[in-house]
Amino acid sequence: MKPLVALVGRPNVGKSTLFNRLIGERRAIVLDTPGVTRDRHYGESHWAGRDFMVVDTGGFEPRAEEGILAAMRRQAMAAIEQADVVIFVTDGKEGLIPADHEVAGILRRAKDRVICAVNKIDGQRQDDLVAEFYALGIEHLFGISAEHGRTVNFLLDAAVSMFPEADDEDEDEEGRVTRVALVGRPNVGKSTLANRLLGEERMIVDAEAGTTRDAVDSPLYVGDREYLLVDTAGLRKKNRIDRRSSEGFSVVRTLQAIDRCHVAVLLLDATEGATEQDARIAGYTMEKGRALVLVVNKWDAIEKDEKTAKLFVEQITQRLPFVTYAPILFTSGLTGQRVHKLMATVDAAREAHLLRIPTGPLNRWLQEATAAHHPPVARGRPVRLYYATQPRVAPPTIMISTNEPEGVHFSYQRYLLNQLREAFPLEGTPVRLQFKGKANPFVDGDEEG
Repeated sequence: MKPLVALVGRPNVGKSTLFNRLIGERRAIVLDTPGVTRDRHYGESHWAGRDFMVVDTGGFEPRAEEGILAAMRRQAMAAIEQADVVIFVTDGKEGLIPADHEVAGILRRAKDRVICAVNKIDGQRQDDLVAEFYALGIEHLFGISAEHGRTVNFLLDAAVSMFPEADDEDEDEEGRVTRVALVGRPNVGKSTLANRLLGEERMIVDAEAGTTRDAVDSPLYVGDREYLLVDTAGLRKKNRIDRRSSEGFSVVRTLQAIDRCHVAVLLLDATEGATEQDARIAGYTMEKGRALVLVVNKWDAIEKDEKTAKLFVEQITQRLPFVTYAPILFTSGLTGQRVHKLMATVDAAREAHLLRIPTGPLNRWLQEATAAHHPPVARGRPVRLYYATQPRVAPPTIMISTNEPEGVHFSYQRYLLNQLREAFPLEGTPVRLQFKGKANPFVDGDEEG
């Protein structure tokens, strides 16, 4: 699992500015008004060879007991509990105030991996403002400017040094245990399906949406196959997150579960059909290169005829056109209908995820595909695709050498992907096509030395 860094601090100290700096985009709203950030924002970052997630919390008011400030405090505490490293952001221009001492005391009791970032230290003239913050008793302390990026690199060096040791993903990539994440919107039946697979009431099941607040790992054995089943909290639209609870943080945990799984099983509600939020979740699994199985759950709850399943597949294809490679299974976690087919479908998706195509058949496919439909013309000359190799699996990645890497239009890439899927068993997995520039001495007259 990717390490998690939580940004915590009083309102208006610059947490959102630092968050945007770390993830490299202006995603969080930044205004010079206390309390603008009320929900947790989350994003991904990379530093010193490590990928990690960053969660930006609302302003931390240590004594808030009710109202929105109390809700923001609970949000921050949920982030603190789950984070690998907490960055306590303070305001160097305002100086050290009693509330900072109170927050620091809470952090010291809750976590042993805490860094203090004294923000708004924009130049050497402000460096002296940092000294008084050592009174907080936090060992790792840095004066930074989140707005200008000053010394943020030292802050990140310290944070990365505190991360747990990275798992060797290459060793585990083709390991015996398949990690399966059950994902989807709240109340689509993830916990019910998990209990049905496990054969016991391992997960709490309730009609209220969002009963599952965190990801729960459970070993699962089917025949001689071993799995790790992850039942995750439901993802819902941000504006529907209950600010009075810790549900907002469950989004981060769900995304982390997708990050570390091999196969994502996305549950759709048969009574509602595929939704915009389902598309977001499916898009995230594709972006992360995870194998995907679509499960239409609660199939027992709707009236059906011989055309119902076909119409449902058409609706899914229309709403989720970018994951048409995913197999679709109609189930009922409540009654057990077709649940026995799920793990065999997961196995097939995982095999496709790990498929390594020999170079000979791969290049015969490329020759046949380009002969049937020639590549386009770019910059006044024809695009030539010379040969293909597969540098990696999980997901299968095909590298194609060409004289015009930027000249392969998206529509032609889609054609190649469709032809590739017809030629090889790739159902259930995304496939990545990469185009690498290479001169052909027999065509372009440039001899490589």
